[in-house]
Amino acid sequence: MDNENLSQHISKQFNQDLENVREEVLAMGGLVEEQLTKALEALSSQDIKLAKEVIETDDRVNDFEINIDEACVKILAKRQPAASDLRLVSTVLKTITDLERVGDEAEKIARMAVEIAEAKEESPLSGKLHFGSLQHLGGLVKSMLHDALDSFARMDTESAVKVAKKDKDADKEYDAISRELMTYMMEEPRNISQVLDFMWAARSLERIGDHAHNICEYIVYLVRGQDVRHLSWDEIHRLVKNRN
Repeated sequence: MDNENLSQHISKQFNQDLENVREEVLAMGGLVEEQLTKALEALSSQDIKLAKEVIETDDRVNDFEINIDEACVKILAKRQPAASDLRLVSTVLKTITDLERVGDEAEKIARMAVEIAEAKEESPLSGKLHFGSLQHLGGLVKSMLHDALDSFARMDTESAVKVAKKDKDADKEYDAISRELMTYMMEEPRNISQVLDFMWAARSLERIGDHAHNICEYIVYLVRGQDVRHLSWDEIHRLVKNRN
């Protein structure tokens, strides 16, 4: 094999290695999305069996993180990527950390669903609390996660900026839910334990919005080569527009 063919072979294999880890990130993201969807359904329907499915899925999410991490380390050791390829590997490593944490939050929501379901018969508070606000917040952060992953798949910075800006809406909804639940606790101090389950579930959803926001920042860094963590999203939007 001459040098030209050898160089081409190495390049093709390198590209395949990078594509493989990118596809694994999207597969991991799909699993985490499914985990979140089921956790929200379990919370709404108080389905203990479904909640336990979510909890059991967390091991698969962790396996994804470990395997992708190992693949990235091998790429760094064997290929010594530079410039945009190095940014891709760095983005992948950061993204899978956030996805694993989304999985952890989905698991927490599922555990809260179990506790709420088991306490339903013994607490008069269950008749007062409703799941509408939580489900609305859940729908918002679930769409943020889905759209962030779609932006990652398409390397679409404009879409990433739009998704990230929704994090402010998620924060406002979380604050409103927290105020509502604080009112319940003051009215019925004996039901503080159950109210806290709702509050922790809402907090997990707010954090999932934060992780989707983080993934969007990584996408801008990957495509534009600029760390935007300490810029406002208006500044980031101008950066993206000016370079198109």
